[in-house]
Amino acid sequence: MSSLTTLARPYAKAAFELARSDIADKSGDLATWDDMLSAVAAVTADESMARWLQSPFSTAEKAVEIIVEAIGGEASPRFQGYLEVLADNGRLALCGEISQLFGQLRLDAEKRLQVRVVSAVGLQDSEAERMQSALAKRYDREISLHNEINPEVLGGAIIYAGDQVIDGSLLGRLKRLEASLS
Repeated sequence: MSSLTTLARPYAKAAFELARSDIADKSGDLATWDDMLSAVAAVTADESMARWLQSPFSTAEKAVEIIVEAIGGEASPRFQGYLEVLADNGRLALCGEISQLFGQLRLDAEKRLQVRVVSAVGLQDSEAERMQSALAKRYDREISLHNEINPEVLGGAIIYAGDQVIDGSLLGRLKRLEASLS
């Protein structure tokens, strides 16, 4: 686990709780917060912006003002307050990681799971549907399946579902066989 993830996790959880309170107040939703965090991450990842944030001429108030303007000026008071906390604590550089963690929290709250399937050849529609159905039952989530083709897999597939990896590839079997023989 990277130290950036460790630093960003409490800020992502705080953003998620603020977004949920926006939902309770009927003044926002998780998708809006997710979009705003992604936009802020893009702004703070810009090389010139990142340098300015590190400069002695940067202030928390000015940074928030510039960021809100850069994302279109449409930020709720809660979101602006959240950005002010990040700026006051010198954590604006973590926005990319915060955005990613927030997205994971959102998927979990919405009972959705993004699954990446790596196979030697593309999955046929019927195979993808069967796999999606089986994974939906296993994880009790709506599955969004993305297929990647990698000829090195040789056959079968490697499934990346959240933090789990299911290796049913021919390459994986050969490696396990090799390990057991040595």
